[in-house]
Amino acid sequence: MTETTMPAIEAEAVEVAESNSYELAFHVLPTVAEGEVASVFEAIKEAITKSGAEIFDEEAPERFELAYEIIKPYEGKNRKFTSAYFGWVRFKNTAEVIEIINESVEANSSILRYILI
Repeated sequence: MTETTMPAIEAEAVEVAESNSYELAFHVLPTVAEGEVASVFEAIKEAITKSGAEIFDEEAPERFELAYEIIKPYEGKNRKFTSAYFGWVRFKNTAEVIEIINESVEANSSILRYILI
């Protein structure tokens, strides 16, 4: 009797990109009209969801006094800001697209400063 063997089928490992949780906290310039702050917030959320992220928590920006002055080039000269609108968004996404979100927020001229962690 002869022994026949079937070739082994190698299972392909399917790489599944792991989602991580991130938080984007930001200050919107106080020179933005109060009615326009919501549209800046929506633009930030759109940049996040456009990359395929899932937003799971957020807080709309509210105006408050800063603990210290922030100097930022604005309209051709360095301006001192003592107040800003502060908001944040928490989302899940893969690490590969975080740089795209970072560039999008940095390009937004209405943002005084931000941190993405």
